[in-house]
Amino acid sequence: MASAVPMRVQKEAICPVCQELLKEPLRLGCGHNVCQACITMNRKNAVINPRGKSSCPVCGTRFSFENLQSSQHLADIVERLREVELNPDLEKKRDLCIHHGEKLRLFCKEDRKVICWVCERSREHHGHHTFLQEEAVKECQENLQTALQRLREEHKKAEKLEADIKEDRISWKCQIQTERQRIQTGFNELRRILNEEEQRELKRLQEEEQLILASLAEAEAELAQQSQLVEELISDLERRCQWSTTELLQDMSGVLKWSQIWTLKKPKAVSKKLKKIFQAPDLRDMLCKFRKLTAVRGYWADFTFNPENLNLNLILSEDHRQVTSVPIWPFKCYNNGVLGSKCFFSGKHYWEVDVSKKSAWTLGVYARKRKNLKFDVRRGKNQPNVYHRYKPQNGYWVIGLQDGSKYSIFEDSSNCDPTVLTPFVAVPLHRVGVFLDCEEGIVSFFNVTNHGSPIYTFSQCCFSKPVYPYFNPWDCPAPMTLCLLNS
Repeated sequence: MASAVPMRVQKEAICPVCQELLKEPLRLGCGHNVCQACITMNRKNAVINPRGKSSCPVCGTRFSFENLQSSQHLADIVERLREVELNPDLEKKRDLCIHHGEKLRLFCKEDRKVICWVCERSREHHGHHTFLQEEAVKECQENLQTALQRLREEHKKAEKLEADIKEDRISWKCQIQTERQRIQTGFNELRRILNEEEQRELKRLQEEEQLILASLAEAEAELAQQSQLVEELISDLERRCQWSTTELLQDMSGVLKWSQIWTLKKPKAVSKKLKKIFQAPDLRDMLCKFRKLTAVRGYWADFTFNPENLNLNLILSEDHRQVTSVPIWPFKCYNNGVLGSKCFFSGKHYWEVDVSKKSAWTLGVYARKRKNLKFDVRRGKNQPNVYHRYKPQNGYWVIGLQDGSKYSIFEDSSNCDPTVLTPFVAVPLHRVGVFLDCEEGIVSFFNVTNHGSPIYTFSQCCFSKPVYPYFNPWDCPAPMTLCLLNS
């Protein structure tokens, strides 16, 4: 049996107590197997601790008899070993061809069978690819190792992806929790502001109430005083009506004369209307505007100013996100235009520009070939109409500021100069949002400073060329800055 059965299998099938083949093997918690009879005998003879546990005869690991499990698979293996032991020639017969009695030394690749040299020459295996069994086994083992190695690598990849997903889940949970806290903090701040405004309005109303009631109390006291006086005069006159003629003629008190000239003095009139009626702000409209701004911010386009073909008086910051105009005396620049580093052919795009310190600027989109964006540098005092180019038919959809307070929208016109519209701007534009929808042909401007209030929208725009973000800082020395997302 020792030559026919591998030593490892023999070792696993031997009971460590009786040193015989296992009979009705039981598996201990440590992994060792013992005959049921041996472990039962051990239970009778062993000293068991108060918890009902004994120790493994091989490694000494404690186990509980109630937790022992039968090993049917090992019992089957032991049974086969018994057959080999009882029939020593059985294993040898397995290495012989059942048809020819020759050694099975070859392997047929097509039929996937182990054959002898006579089978190889038979009609059944004629023309098939045959190999020595050792070579076939070696190749099979190599293929198994290769497949095993590949699967282990795939398993490592799966573990890595699983770890990445867990990390992403934790990261997303933290991000969502942070955003949830930020939302709650923001709305709590809004509630605090609303509560403060409510208390301020109630305090103002209370102060006005006190003033009105004090005025009314003063008027009431004055009327009560006059009423008492007139009652006293009436009483005096009624008493004098009972006097004799002589007494009336000799009366020198002057009550009669005073009664004839006395007139009721009306108190100071108190207004019946409140000085100020509270008007609640339209938060619904404000939130609606803010939601629209939040929606277009979902199409944020990250780009910088294009450093190519800059006019002589324009200077870009190191990160190309800020442009500044500087004088180049004695020349005067009438076209300080600069484009964005990206152009758009389709889709929706949004960006914001900080113009908080500027007194003059123009921004929007430009849809013409870049070579048409020419400089205009002149010497002298002859100043042309610098806004004549800003018409949609020339490829410009822009909004601008002049002289620190004059906002302008440039529309098409029948002559060379554009039609200038003046948009309503409730709050000065410090930060302007630009939204571009190439498919719908829309360019919209938002007052980000005023909760995203819409300023103006160009509709039905015809973008026949790539669309570039356009900026013009003019000769105002304050910087024009491209904003970062969430800045």
